[in-house]
Amino acid sequence: MGSGKVTDGQGLSFEGKHVTVAGLGVSGIPAAKVLHGLGALVTVVNDGDDERSRAQAADLEALGITVRLGDGATLPDGTELIVTTPGWQPDKPLFTAARAAGVEIWGDVELAWRLRGRDGEEPAPWLAVTGTNGKTTTVQMLASILKAGGLRTAAVGNIGVSVLDAVLGDERYDVLAVELSSYQLHWAPSLRAHSAAILNLAPDHLDWHGSMEAYAADKGRIYEGNQVACVYNVADKATEDLVREADVEEGCRAIGFTLGSPAPSQLGVVDGILVDRAFVEDRQKNAQELAEVSDVNPPAPHNIANALAAAALARAFGVPAKAVRDGLRAFTPDAHRIAHVADVDGVAYIDDSKATNTHAAEASLAAYESIVWIAGGLAKGATFDELVAKSAKHLRGVVLIGADRALIREALARHAPEVPVVDLDRTDTGAMLAAVQEAQRLAAVGDTVLLAPACASMDMFANYNKRGDAFATAVRELGA
Repeated sequence: MGSGKVTDGQGLSFEGKHVTVAGLGVSGIPAAKVLHGLGALVTVVNDGDDERSRAQAADLEALGITVRLGDGATLPDGTELIVTTPGWQPDKPLFTAARAAGVEIWGDVELAWRLRGRDGEEPAPWLAVTGTNGKTTTVQMLASILKAGGLRTAAVGNIGVSVLDAVLGDERYDVLAVELSSYQLHWAPSLRAHSAAILNLAPDHLDWHGSMEAYAADKGRIYEGNQVACVYNVADKATEDLVREADVEEGCRAIGFTLGSPAPSQLGVVDGILVDRAFVEDRQKNAQELAEVSDVNPPAPHNIANALAAAALARAFGVPAKAVRDGLRAFTPDAHRIAHVADVDGVAYIDDSKATNTHAAEASLAAYESIVWIAGGLAKGATFDELVAKSAKHLRGVVLIGADRALIREALARHAPEVPVVDLDRTDTGAMLAAVQEAQRLAAVGDTVLLAPACASMDMFANYNKRGDAFATAVRELGA
């Protein structure tokens, strides 16, 4: 690892600056309002021109902000800066034109980073988390640990709470736990965290990034300029490689987390105990007990890894060991993340509707011994051979739903031909009840019926939350 300088945006002025905001929505609208309030001359451009967009545009125009609907491709005259919503792809014509004109492109996270400390107070450091899966859970665990350590904090970023709101709001924080997506990192060139973690890397959003290499490079931006610790996954070499490539502050350390016994400068697990051999005196000989595996909710292997990553970031910030234990005990996971719905006739029913890609589903399938797996939906270009091959030994049966279920069925035929498969040729929302009923028929006492679709939900449901709700409703009907 090299050395890099930490920068912030104190003293930055937007007064009279022509700024184009690319896209309406959860980050575009707040960015436009913030910039307008700072005296910028704001123009919002948006591809869509539907009823919702027109209503949003009217609200902004009432403030004096210019909005151009149905024209997200043309660079407005005089643009000096573009602030984009995360989802806009880098190859959009608007950005091509901006680069040709020498116009900088920021995301909302970059804007928030630049605006830190505008009131003259020392800005709160960021503990940042990214990865293909587990980001939200890890950031929430981290915030819980920090709070248990007596720190004023919030879980923000790609988690529903805007970083802009956290940075510019009235509440004062000691430290922020920040979830960052690959999209957000792509558009955040000057971000410099106190410490950061990459939980894992697996193919995802490749249509946006263009290649796995570009996706990994954007994830790796989270380590740039780190001051204290770059936290990586010992079981995922790609995350360690990104640490080696990062340009960081002098003295910043590489800290690994592992489900095995930790080496020096790592956190890991010994005899059911989460232990720290990184932030202790004489780490060659000593280890600090942090918590028990049973303190992690739920104690599935991938969730223990999340807890170790959160603990590493908290320890990098100086949080005592007791706060790690207390914070993990206080943490309650969000719905649809390996959530236990009910036990019916000796069978556990688990909702992991949030497992929208193969990497997440693999982690979920590894958490249980004997599974009837409910899977399927929109594959988003994924293949399923590796997932099925790794998980076959856990499968008692499979129930398939959704538009791309044939891809999973074919992988099962190749790698788990002995496993019974029920292929429900349905994509209506009522298919979930039929799927749960078929799963009940396949399951035996002691089994787990697991909804871990490995696919997106939009072919059948508005989102993964609705899919998980449908599963839980169907399970409760079984037990009624």
